[in-house]
Amino acid sequence: MKTGTGFLVISMLALSGLALMLTACGGGGGSSTGTLNLSLTDAPIDSAVSVVVDFDAVELQPAEGERIRFDLVEEGAPCHIDNDPTLCQIDLMQFTGTESFTILDGVEVPAGQYSWMRLEVNAVLDTLFDSYIELSDHPDCAPGTYELDIPSGAETGLKMNRPFIVAAGGITDLTIDFDLRKSVHEPQPNDDTCTFKLRPTLRLVDNLEVGALTGSVDPGLIADGCSGAVYVFDATTTVPDDVDGNDADGADPIATALLSDALTYTVGFLESGDYLVAFTCDAGVDDSAIDNDIAGEPPVVFSGDTRVGITVNEALEHNFGP
Repeated sequence: MKTGTGFLVISMLALSGLALMLTACGGGGGSSTGTLNLSLTDAPIDSAVSVVVDFDAVELQPAEGERIRFDLVEEGAPCHIDNDPTLCQIDLMQFTGTESFTILDGVEVPAGQYSWMRLEVNAVLDTLFDSYIELSDHPDCAPGTYELDIPSGAETGLKMNRPFIVAAGGITDLTIDFDLRKSVHEPQPNDDTCTFKLRPTLRLVDNLEVGALTGSVDPGLIADGCSGAVYVFDATTTVPDDVDGNDADGADPIATALLSDALTYTVGFLESGDYLVAFTCDAGVDDSAIDNDIAGEPPVVFSGDTRVGITVNEALEHNFGP
């Protein structure tokens, strides 16, 4: 477990406190239990140095039974940010590809089916930068730190409605994938304050059912000013599409990965199965708030689209040629 600024530490004392809190929330009563691990990962965006989200708690809703809440900043389970036990700020940009960051580590919960999971976050637009984005090179906003607006995030949190099962006596290892390319919405053209909105697109995956995709891109595909990324689409997709939430002209990607300086990429936490993958040099103009296929918008052009199959616990290598 890493420590220091931006990393969560859950000690044995913290786990004891969480167990007491679980009992108080109705998780006891002598019922059979299982172990739950929960981690975060993300797909990065081009112009950001960091995307920091301030988390308060994790809520679980059993299919039968009372809601369970794990407080991430409760005394005894602090998230150390500059020795401030009142904050649990995580820089999602540090956990990309196959990297992830554990927020619940070996907690005991009632066995059985769960209907949904929710992340409580701090995202109120005020003078306190609890959740924020740090920019390096943006076409419309100067380099610096800007507050993130998460609409309704402070009231309703970030909810994932995918059911999951915790087996009695077993270990359930889940990862939440924040795709920042789909989740961070750029400021509107008339917005002089550079307000960035985070409307998270989240995938909840079981780590026992996932593999990875990795590879490289031939230099011959790299045009001048290339903002390179690999997009991964559902197997039913016929035509690769930009991120716009409009399935009429093609499906949005399930996941994306930026191209490194060495022209390599890695997409982690893909559930086993078939996918369509494609490369683009236009990732920098792909704004999730607009449809880049309409007239007047910069197009997102894809190349090398190929069908691939992902296998559990394996990293498939796929290289994009000229």
